[in-house]
Amino acid sequence: MIQKSSEALSRRAFLGMAGAATGMMVLASSCSKNDDDNMMNNGVDLGNGDVGILNYAYALEQLEAAFYTRVAQSPYNGISASENALLTDIRDHEIAHREFFKSALAGAAISNLEFDFSAVDFSSRASVLATAKAFEDLGVSAYNGAGKLIVTPDYLTLAGKIVSVEARHAAYIRDLISNGSFADNTVVDMNGLDTSRMPADVLAVAAGFIKTKINASNLPR
Repeated sequence: MIQKSSEALSRRAFLGMAGAATGMMVLASSCSKNDDDNMMNNGVDLGNGDVGILNYAYALEQLEAAFYTRVAQSPYNGISASENALLTDIRDHEIAHREFFKSALAGAAISNLEFDFSAVDFSSRASVLATAKAFEDLGVSAYNGAGKLIVTPDYLTLAGKIVSVEARHAAYIRDLISNGSFADNTVVDMNGLDTSRMPADVLAVAAGFIKTKINASNLPR
C-alpha cells in the first residue's frame, strides 16, 4: 500500500529532490518571468528549453493535484476505506510534485492555472476513476514524450523518478476499474514499451479541463 501521511510524504519528497532543485533554481534564476510576461495575448507562455519543459510538467502536475484535491474533499458515493486512503495518497504525491516544480522553477514558474472539472461527476465512482485513468495515462505518456527534449541530465533523471510514480498511480487506478488491466495493450505496445505523446498532443487532450489558455509554441521539438 502507498504510505499514508501527507506531511511526512511531502517532507521526504522535498528532501529527496533537494539536489535537483538546487540546479533547477540556478537555471530558473536566469530565466525569471513575472506574471505580465507569463500571461500574454496568446496565453500563459511555458517558455523554452529545459525551463519550458519543466513548466509543461508543472502545468500537468497542477491539473492532477487540483483533481485529486477535489476527489479527497468530496469522496464519491460508496467509496471504500482502502480506496479513500490510496486516492488521498495519490493526491499527496501530486501536490508534492506540483510544489516541487513551483519551488524549483522560482521566478521562471508559470502562474497558477484555472481548471474546469464540470464534466466530472465527483459523486460517481465510475466518473472519478475514468477521469483519474485518463489523467494518469496522459501524464505517463507526457513524461515519456518529453524525455527526449530535456537537455540537462539531472532533469532527465528527475523526470524518470516522477514518471515511475505516475505509472504506479496509473496501474492502481486501472486495476480499480478492471482488475488486470494495469498494463494492457492500450498503454503498452507489443515491444513492452509504454505509450508516449509530444507536448502539443498532451495539451490538446488536457485542454478540456484547463480554463487558462496555455502557449506552448516556444517548447523544444
